[in-house]
Amino acid sequence: MDSGAGWHPEIERKFLLRAVPECLRDRACVEIEQGWLSAGDEPIRLRREASEDGERWLRTEKRGRGVERIEREAEISGEQFDALWPETAPRRVRKRRWRVNVGALCWEIDEFQDRSLALAEVELPAADTKLSLPGWLAPQVVREVTDEPEYLNVRLARPSPP
Repeated sequence: MDSGAGWHPEIERKFLLRAVPECLRDRACVEIEQGWLSAGDEPIRLRREASEDGERWLRTEKRGRGVERIEREAEISGEQFDALWPETAPRRVRKRRWRVNVGALCWEIDEFQDRSLALAEVELPAADTKLSLPGWLAPQVVREVTDEPEYLNVRLARPSPP
């Protein structure tokens, strides 16, 4: 997949969970708000991440579907984020994220705050990377949803409450 200037590959698999594993509940997490600007077929994502380390703001574009996509991501200022954020009101999600390193991989476990939904994602070095579910995660996995478009965050987005 040709990523072009500023674009890089994102190779990721996603899993639907019954619940967030209890072993993560006492660990530090990141509070995430993300919304999408309408921009043709490939909407632009704005994200605010708040953790014990502070806040950061990101602007991301993604292209493609399935395991292997390309993305371009850049940090933006809080002022830039605040100026654009109102435009995302029709398409937003709020979630809590735990990051867990297992060997060379980082698992991201998301618990959505506006619905009963938990997902696990893992970025891989190559699409054909062999993957084993960690023992702490496997009992919570319902099924893999990488190729199910309804589990894309942009599809899960809802209007923000007034």
